Amino acid sequence: MPKIIILDGHTLNPGDLSWDALGALGDLTVHDRTPPAQVAERAAEAEMLITNKTPITAEAIATLPALRYIGVLATGYNVVDTATARARKIPVTNIPGYGTAAVAQMTFALLLELASQPALHAASVSDGDWSACPDFCYWKKPLVELDGLTLGLVGFGAIGQAVAKLAQAFEMKVIVHTRTPRAVEGIEFVDRDTLFRKADVVSLHCPLTDKNKGFVNAELLATMKPTAFFINTARGPLVNEAALAETLNEERIAGAATDVLSVEPPAPDNPLFGAKNLIITPHIGWATQAARERLMETAVANVKAFLEGAPVNVVN
Repeated sequence: MPKIIILDGHTLNPGDLSWDALGALGDLTVHDRTPPAQVAERAAEAEMLITNKTPITAEAIATLPALRYIGVLATGYNVVDTATARARKIPVTNIPGYGTAAVAQMTFALLLELASQPALHAASVSDGDWSACPDFCYWKKPLVELDGLTLGLVGFGAIGQAVAKLAQAFEMKVIVHTRTPRAVEGIEFVDRDTLFRKADVVSLHCPLTDKNKGFVNAELLATMKPTAFFINTARGPLVNEAALAETLNEERIAGAATDVLSVEPPAPDNPLFGAKNLIITPHIGWATQAARERLMETAVANVKAFLEGAPVNVVN
């Protein structure tokens, strides 16, 4: 049986899923986490190497003569030197599509928190503010109704389309900026600058490329409405974090929420920490149990397809 080694299985499966289906396909070893310096040592006998966020560099690949396959337990695969793998005729596979519903749900969870502030007010009640209030109700920040507002989506793949449907259920107007505009009923396609200028909520759902890294900069943020919200559940490096922090601290937009940061885990001095009117969650949009179960099923299917000689979801 082929030797299958997982470098960092804990994030996908902290104990509530099973590796049994993957173990049935080979001699399986699962490491919860692997420091980059230990990749070559732990993967020394691997014929099939599986990673989530642990880098598999050209240098590591060069030390692994038995390696025939690399699987990534995520949609993004920038942690693997795909060119080196391709030169060795090693297919690299990813897991597309598993998190569409989960990330769309997270996007709206963040938007609803920005608009209605339930966590803020629940904490206030726990602190005794309601009991001490002379009135039957109070609110600590303006409460925003989504009905009739314009949601601007940057990117219109599966997740962007799912978010658009949720927005339409809230009777929001939807505008989109994408590389491939097309006729979609109820959706207006616009250029990027128009989207940031017109939208009451801007939400990122585009992949990270060399061309769009840091495109959400001070100049673009300055075009947004002062009442607008900004949301990022895509990739942290799409945003100039210092510019966003300054925009929030100067109260030039109403608020922001992000599930992703440019470096994860972040340094304690990340400029967004402590910024005004900002919600940060620890990259959990993908992590519902249902989504992780789908991810696991696809990972098993990818390995099985490779062993059968017809690899799928190959990215290199």
